[in-house]
Amino acid sequence: MDITTTDTASQAAKAIRTGQVTSYDLVKELLATIDKCNPALNAIVTLDAEGALRQAKAADELLQRGEAMGPLHGVPITIKDSFETAGMRTVSGFPPFANRIPSADAPPVARLRQAGAIILGKTNLPTLASGIQTNNPVFGRTNNPWDLARTPGGSSGGAAAVIAAGLSYLEMGSDIGGSIRIPAHFCGVYGLKCTGGRVSGKGHLASPKPLAVPQGWEALLQLASIGPLARSIDDLRLAFPIIAEAGTPGLGPLPENGQTHLAHLRVAWTDDFGAAPLDGESRRLMGALADQLKQAGCQVEHIASAGFDYEEAWFVAGACLGAINTLFQPPMLQQVRKRTGPVLGRMGHPHALRRGLYTGMTLRPQTVADMLKKRLALIEQCEQFLSGYDAWICPVFPTPAFTHRKPDAPIEVDGQPLAQILANLLHSVIFNVTGHPVVTIPIGLTTQGLPVGVQVVGRRWQEMALLNTADQIAAQTSGYQSPQ
Repeated sequence: MDITTTDTASQAAKAIRTGQVTSYDLVKELLATIDKCNPALNAIVTLDAEGALRQAKAADELLQRGEAMGPLHGVPITIKDSFETAGMRTVSGFPPFANRIPSADAPPVARLRQAGAIILGKTNLPTLASGIQTNNPVFGRTNNPWDLARTPGGSSGGAAAVIAAGLSYLEMGSDIGGSIRIPAHFCGVYGLKCTGGRVSGKGHLASPKPLAVPQGWEALLQLASIGPLARSIDDLRLAFPIIAEAGTPGLGPLPENGQTHLAHLRVAWTDDFGAAPLDGESRRLMGALADQLKQAGCQVEHIASAGFDYEEAWFVAGACLGAINTLFQPPMLQQVRKRTGPVLGRMGHPHALRRGLYTGMTLRPQTVADMLKKRLALIEQCEQFLSGYDAWICPVFPTPAFTHRKPDAPIEVDGQPLAQILANLLHSVIFNVTGHPVVTIPIGLTTQGLPVGVQVVGRRWQEMALLNTADQIAAQTSGYQSPQ
C-alpha cells in the first residue's frame, strides 16, 4: 500500500478516489497501527473496528458504482470524546456518562459523515473537556507520542496525539482556552480554532447538565470554538467548509488573487505577549522563523504590543471564562462558586487573569454585562490591529510539552515556576474572548527533540484567507514530523 498512516487526509482521500487504495485496506492498516501504538498512548478510548470496516466496505462499493459521497469519501477519522456520536458512546471523561450512547450526531460530526468520513472511534480528554492535561477517572491518562512521560496537552490531547502518531487522518477538537492550540503545539501538528460561532456547539458535552445561559449573555458561548486537527494546512482547508455552519460570513470562494505570494504578505510577530513567560528555546525557534520569512521576502515586523492593555484584556478574559465555567456547573456547585468568588477576589491575587476568573464566578448581572461590553472593545482593538497585517504570529504556550504532574503543580519556564492555569491561558484565552480564528503550525524541534508551534492569528470570519497565509508561513518550516 503506497499511502501510509502518516500521510495527510487529503492524500488519503485522493488515493481512495483514484483507486490507488481501498477504504477497506486503509481502515485495516490504521487498525493495525492503533493496535500497535495506542496501548502506550491511551489516546483512542472507544474503537468501533467492526463498524469502521463495514462502512469502509460500503464506501468502496459506492465508489465502484461511481457514487462518491463527498470530499472525505472513505477516509477514516476520529472524534474528540466530548462530541456526541450516534450509536457510539460519548463519555467526555465524566463517570456518570460512562455508558452514555447518543442517538444523534453533534452537527459537525454529522457534516463529516455526510462528507464521507468513516469514524473509527473517540479520543481521550480531561473530564468534561476542562484541563490542560488529558486525564480522567474513566479512561485514565493519555501520553504524548514524542515522549510518553509528557502530556499531549488538553483538552484535545487525545486528538492531537492520534494525529501526531498516525492513528487517524483527521480529528475534530474544541477550544475555550487553548484546547486545540496547546495540544497541537505539544504534539507537533496543525490545528484550526475557528471564529467563535462559526461551528455549531450543539452536542458538545462540556457540562454535567444542559447549559442555560441568561438572556443577554449568549456571547459567552462564543468563547468556545470548534475546529479540525491534522497533519497539514491542506487538511484544515479541506475540513473547514465541511464543519462550518451554512450562512456564517466569509464562506464563499476567495477572489482569483486569494493565494497571496509570501513576498506580498505583511506579518506581525511577538515573543513578548504582554510579558507572559516564554522559554528560551521557544524564543529561539520563533526568531529563526521570523528570520526565514524575511529572507524569503515577507514583510515581517516584530511588535511588543497590538494596542492591547494586556492586564485589562486578561482580566476581561478571565471574567468571561469564570462566568461561563460557573454556568457549566450543577446548581449546588454553582452556588458554591458564586459565594467563593467574592472571597477570593478580596484576597487580591496579583495576576489580572486570576482576579478576572474570581470576578466572573460571582455571576453578578452588572459585572457580566460590563465584561461583555469590554469584550466588544477588545474585538475592535484586535480587528483594527489586524487590518494592517495578513497575520499575527504569537506563542502558544510558555514551554514545549511538560511532564505529567498533579493539576496544582506548577510548570517550569527556564527554571522559574508558573501556575498551570496561567500557563494554560496567558497566550491563548484573549483570542477566545475576541473570537479570532487561529491556525497553530509546528515550526521546529527543541534541542531536546520536542515540537514547538506558533499561533497564526487572522481577522474574524476570514479563515480561508488565514489558512492561505498560514500555508505560506508553514512552507518556511520543517512542518509535520513523525515522532516515531
